[in-house]
Amino acid sequence: MKLDPRTPVLVGGGQVNERDGGVEPVDLMVRAARAAAAEAGSARLLENVDSVRVVGLLSWRYRDPGALVGERIGAVVRHTGYSGNGGSTPQVMVNGAAEDIAAGRSDVVLIGGAESWRTRTKLRALKIRPDWTVQGESVPAAEIMVTDVPMAAESERRIGLDRPSYVYPLFEQALRISAGRSPAEHSEFIGGLWSRFSKVAATNPHAWVQREYGATEIATPSPDNRMIATPYPKLLNSNNMVDQAAVLLMCSVETATRMGVPRENWVFPQSGTESHDTYAIAERGVLDGSPAIRIAGQRALSLAGIDLDDLAYVDVYSCFPSAVQVAANELGLALDDPGRPLTVTGGLTFGGGPWNNYVSHSIATTATLLRESPGAYGLVTANSGYLTKHAMGVYRTEPPAGGFRRIDVQDDVDREPRVTALLSYDGRARAESWTVVHDRDGNPDRGFLAARTAGGERTLAYTTEPDALAELVESDVAGRAVRVASDGTFVLGGR
Repeated sequence: MKLDPRTPVLVGGGQVNERDGGVEPVDLMVRAARAAAAEAGSARLLENVDSVRVVGLLSWRYRDPGALVGERIGAVVRHTGYSGNGGSTPQVMVNGAAEDIAAGRSDVVLIGGAESWRTRTKLRALKIRPDWTVQGESVPAAEIMVTDVPMAAESERRIGLDRPSYVYPLFEQALRISAGRSPAEHSEFIGGLWSRFSKVAATNPHAWVQREYGATEIATPSPDNRMIATPYPKLLNSNNMVDQAAVLLMCSVETATRMGVPRENWVFPQSGTESHDTYAIAERGVLDGSPAIRIAGQRALSLAGIDLDDLAYVDVYSCFPSAVQVAANELGLALDDPGRPLTVTGGLTFGGGPWNNYVSHSIATTATLLRESPGAYGLVTANSGYLTKHAMGVYRTEPPAGGFRRIDVQDDVDREPRVTALLSYDGRARAESWTVVHDRDGNPDRGFLAARTAGGERTLAYTTEPDALAELVESDVAGRAVRVASDGTFVLGGR
């Protein structure tokens, strides 16, 4: 097949773990960029980068980090871009870069990000501010290419349900109830799922934690594995205490040829899709599913002209076990297929969870594996917020017959059923899902509840009452009667 010279191709991915600390994010990105060029087999690529697109950073503030990266790799960059917060951002940026390259708007695009969160956390504890690059207000801010994912619905904000480590356990409880497992059985089940992820990380040279853990060790609270929010102790949470970077280099086939990138290093984006579930958790049709993942996944495969059986490699976004289970269920992937694990990195607990940039790592790892298996297909899924925004990408070492194809499937998602959310409710309801947040000493601190009224509406509520917290931790209260007050509190039972 004669290739269009504008066909977009992913030629290299670089990953960096900085275990000694002290290195600022843009310098980690520069290291990763050089590693990406080395994987591509062409150092000349870096000086020809014309667009640098950086995934939003949390560990340091730059007005235009892409400009700094461009300067430090010796490129004359015509365009820089930045993003808001959201784990789906790297795949969205790949989708956009593929379109821009195909249309001739860009030629060599650098995509990536970095976090020095481990270093910043240690320095903050010592009240030390690092001497890292500060761009003055005279530096124009980079274009925001991907906006923040909304994560502050009033129904959540008013009760303090304000972070992923509180919300994903609600999805987990709903999954347990749907599966018909007891709390103990389900704890063992998710411990086994995460143990299989750690097994992949143990053989991944770029994983932050290269060790295989047993299921019981992962799921059982201990001094080194404190409970965060039931049923998730620390080892079932994303690990953001890392200093990591990952960079992807994309260009046109014409440029790859001119820059001397060997043909065996080319990986072609086949298709990309995007979508989102309801921004307000209380409006979701179910708490253990995602129409947006199902529809976006189906369309990504369809655009690539394949089905699930054609996939050799899969990386499912893995901030928490519930995210993996929901995505696998919606896509039709087995949770325990030894021939096709659901991660190529080890996931955000073991591979490393550098806030918004994990998927740059998963794409880079997928591409490396595909180069070792010419002709095979890989699927990467990405997620922002509370299982909210999603992006999918299919990759292969052979070019797509009809060229790269991208679509936003939101119109189809918006036709899916929703639940009426009640911001304020006073009356009886039944427990649908719940979690109990623990303090740093391991004591139950606050309980969150999703409850359904007799009319099918959903309301979110909380409690800090010790007896209620103890019962929520120790008992299965699915379907139990609760009394919700207009101030957002609830009691078990009640009249």
